[in-house]
Amino acid sequence: MKKLGLVFKKTLEKRIKDYSKGCGGIFVINYSKLSSPDMTSLRRSLKGSQATLFIAKNSVARRALKDSGMELLSGLVQGHCSLIFIKDEPVEASKVLCEFLKSHEQFKIEGGVVWDKMMEAADIQALAKLPSKHVLLTQVVIGLKSPITGLVMALKGNLNKLVYCLEQIKNKKGN
Repeated sequence: MKKLGLVFKKTLEKRIKDYSKGCGGIFVINYSKLSSPDMTSLRRSLKGSQATLFIAKNSVARRALKDSGMELLSGLVQGHCSLIFIKDEPVEASKVLCEFLKSHEQFKIEGGVVWDKMMEAADIQALAKLPSKHVLLTQVVIGLKSPITGLVMALKGNLNKLVYCLEQIKNKKGN
């Protein structure tokens, strides 16, 4: 019969591996000296940006990260660390973390991986300054649409001038 602690560790390890397979990024944060209500508010705000805060023992987290191919992150797991798994867009989650960082000085972003690229805390804070994915897509569409709109307006202007000219000729011959 297996010990309960070992079963619990294996379950946590499996959950970390499962989360890391389907995520767009993982951030490592240090939450020492944070109260339970603060952690709860952080969890809630991260849930809105489709990210999950996961706390596990460091040894379990390191082993799971190494097994899932994230050896770079396992070096960041020290002290009171937790993992944030981001499902889709890391910009929103980084904005939430940076906002939380402003009001809680004891909270610290250690680093992370986004789309298989290692990021430091400064990179994550720079990521938070970017506009969201939807805003960037809108800007691209506007940029692509702009020359076409200019062409349509130029052609429309010539047609308007032609119609105005024909209207003037009609008025002149009608009098």
